[in-house]
Amino acid sequence: MTLKPALTVSRRIAEIGREGWEACAAPTGNPFMSFDFLDIVEESGCAVERTGWGPQHLSVEDADGRVAAVMPLYLKSHSQGEYIFDHAWADAYERAGGQYYPKLLSAAPFTPATGPRLLVRPGVDPVEARKILLGGGLALTERYEASGLHINFPTEDEWTWLGDQGLSMREGQQYHWNNAGYADFEAFLTALSSGRRKTIRRERRDALAEVEVFALTGADITEDHWDAFFAFYMDTGSRKWGRPYLNRLFFSLLGERMADRVLLVMARRRGRWVAGALNLIGADCLYGRNWGCLEEIPFLHFELCYYQAIDWAIQNGLARVEAGAQGQHKIARGYLPAPVRSAHFIADPRLRGPVEDFCRREREAVEGEMEWLSEEFSPFKDGEGAS
Repeated sequence: MTLKPALTVSRRIAEIGREGWEACAAPTGNPFMSFDFLDIVEESGCAVERTGWGPQHLSVEDADGRVAAVMPLYLKSHSQGEYIFDHAWADAYERAGGQYYPKLLSAAPFTPATGPRLLVRPGVDPVEARKILLGGGLALTERYEASGLHINFPTEDEWTWLGDQGLSMREGQQYHWNNAGYADFEAFLTALSSGRRKTIRRERRDALAEVEVFALTGADITEDHWDAFFAFYMDTGSRKWGRPYLNRLFFSLLGERMADRVLLVMARRRGRWVAGALNLIGADCLYGRNWGCLEEIPFLHFELCYYQAIDWAIQNGLARVEAGAQGQHKIARGYLPAPVRSAHFIADPRLRGPVEDFCRREREAVEGEMEWLSEEFSPFKDGEGAS
């Protein structure tokens, strides 16, 4: 199928339109690349120019004028909300007299979850489409005199291809739970060592002693639930001395437009909502996103974020749970180290070389650490659950 070599740059995803975007994104089953999610972060004012996320989405058309490939892209004036940390690069470059911002970023805003970034409609030559999209991103880097083009959390296939195109390949780690075909949560526990099995049962018993837990999705999620969850979300941000990226409107729009792809796990104590965990549902994965609480209850964080997610994934036949960024404590709960990736084009050769060297050394260190953590701290019996 012939593609037009020219790209369109859109300042809002709505300019591309739901039909065209979803023709490329829907087959991936990734909720964060859906038209609705990316439109919601723009409509709510969370990922717009004012917040340092200037949309520059790319689209390619075929000879019939239909959207054939798309790439989410943002002109960034900072590195917040990305979860691939390049602050040291920015600091070093600016101390040497360079200007690191603006930069271009392809990612799902505020979301440390792997997913496609070069989205190609089925039936379209993926290599040709990828080359056009990447070429467009590099051309915008030059046009805006940006310091570079960064693709965060791409799929492994995309990452390898981007490396073949000359981008620096970076690797980090998260902690993911994999479903080995468990019949239920008890079957998962059976795969663990006896010590970990006893600990998890005790944690669940203590966490559930004084609360009721509700796993809500679809029409069961109301504005009252979002009011409560937003209070949890803001409290977590203030306690971590962070700046919450999402506003109240975001959650209302999420409930209005994507409720069937949301799993909201809420805990109630003496008639009052006290904690909650937000997950998004993919085709084969449950993605843990945000957590918050108003009362400190022992082990409730583990229950809502990890154990309820595992239980729900088993019941609904999902292959894995990705519990978000950081947290070696997740290993003891059945979440093992897993690689996450990014690819980087640095425009200035004086910075490009050091970044390439850093990424190479970091990859070696990360891969060694993941292997060591899996071998030394896995809670599974005889290597079970490692796949």
